[in-house]
Amino acid sequence: MTLNRPLKTILAAAFAASMASTAYAGGTLRYATVGEPPSLDQHVVTSDLATTIAHHMFEGLYTFDAANAPQPLLAESDRLENDGKTIVITLRKDVTFHDGTDMTSADVVASLKRWGEHGSRGSLLFSNVESVEATGDHEVTIRLSKPFGPWKNLMAFINGGPAIYPASVVADAGKAPISPENYIGTGPYKFGEWQANRHVELVRFDDYDSPSGAADGYAGERKANFDALRFIPVPDVGTRVSGLQAGDYDYAESIPGDLFADLDANPQVTTIVNGGPLFGLVFMNSKDGPLKENFALRRAIQTAIDKVPALQVAIGPDKLWRANGSFLPKGNVWYTEAGAENFSRGDADTARSLAKEAGYNGEPIKFMVSTNYPFHYDTAIVYTKQLAQAGFNIDLQVYDWATLIKKRAEPDQWDLFFTHHGFVPDPILISVMNDNYPGWWTTPEKAALKAKFTESADPAERQKLWGEIQALIYEQVPTMKTGDVYTYNIASTKLTGLGEATLIWPHFWNVDK
Repeated sequence: MTLNRPLKTILAAAFAASMASTAYAGGTLRYATVGEPPSLDQHVVTSDLATTIAHHMFEGLYTFDAANAPQPLLAESDRLENDGKTIVITLRKDVTFHDGTDMTSADVVASLKRWGEHGSRGSLLFSNVESVEATGDHEVTIRLSKPFGPWKNLMAFINGGPAIYPASVVADAGKAPISPENYIGTGPYKFGEWQANRHVELVRFDDYDSPSGAADGYAGERKANFDALRFIPVPDVGTRVSGLQAGDYDYAESIPGDLFADLDANPQVTTIVNGGPLFGLVFMNSKDGPLKENFALRRAIQTAIDKVPALQVAIGPDKLWRANGSFLPKGNVWYTEAGAENFSRGDADTARSLAKEAGYNGEPIKFMVSTNYPFHYDTAIVYTKQLAQAGFNIDLQVYDWATLIKKRAEPDQWDLFFTHHGFVPDPILISVMNDNYPGWWTTPEKAALKAKFTESADPAERQKLWGEIQALIYEQVPTMKTGDVYTYNIASTKLTGLGEATLIWPHFWNVDK
């Protein structure tokens, strides 16, 4: 019996058990999701829910650090040749797939080609690609038709991005999502099972080869401390919240803003504000109507609006919004204050004077908004009142989202419309940079800066050029940013190592319990 064992033996056994328990947490982390993902194939799926699960299993050549700067992951190094038109990537030599095979350049080439041809975001890069080939067992060479500065950011964005699979999986794969039995990646967790409407489970990959360096955002060391990660579909938000509080789940996503204050004050719950914000945008019509080519009138509208009251009404808790005039958040490598002094002036008298100088005589300005997104509608109501106080005749037109999308493609149907944008890794992906996006901003000044921005491979030069583009946006006002909106998740206070949420999807390497 234990009581008859010598005290020294008991203490030694307890110490050994304690040391063993700190090697890794073990057990299963239980994550309550909003539902089931359509697939986990990162090449062809852009679902955030899919990426939240899949990026523990699939890795790309690059990933992002906490400042959203791309860092090597499966790549070891790279160099540019031929004035930026040739990219040579050296791969890490210690990487093993979940099926036990070594990763080589053949796997990378096959994965990049499939992503370039069928991937959700692949054409953004591959429209400039002339060839991709293995130039060594651990070297890949990409030849471009012209320099393309965003290449590394696109490769680092795993959502709809170039995850690396074995060539045997992707060489003959088409656009259809890869089936679960072929979910073979290089990440710290590997595919376990998918029980429909019950859970997706990933299990620790014991032969994982972590990148070196201190953990920083998604970059650096990755250590799997759990035996398994179990992602459980829980569509009802009340069940997600009560389940976490009861200990049925360790982490729960997508919690409404009206619960934030109570949960944030609850010592039994950790609230985690996601670092990659949404941001509202009010687009102006450059093809038709009173705002066509009338930058002065657009600036008058911009001058009239105070963004803070709208954020307070539409979003609520201060921790869930920022009146940030930069198109990317503070701490991000693309953050700039260029032009942002005009973000939220709220000066009705000056706006009235500017509108008069711009030739405005009280003509109706058609402002489309949808009630499908309550924060769109609530913000638009505040803006309409502020614009009326500055003398603008705003015709607020309220539609369902499907109707608004249809109407915004017709230039004679609107002057302003409200939408929002998700977080992106490179400003070239922001919708206002797309010449064909409704609003149709295609000025010569934009074209010249966009060409330089796209073709430059120098990060410092690209950051400077983006500042100039943002300043131009505030001058020509093709769109008005309304502010940053943050979603949040909740976690058990027993979880450690979660750190500060700086990017988009939660990750559970380096997390313990």
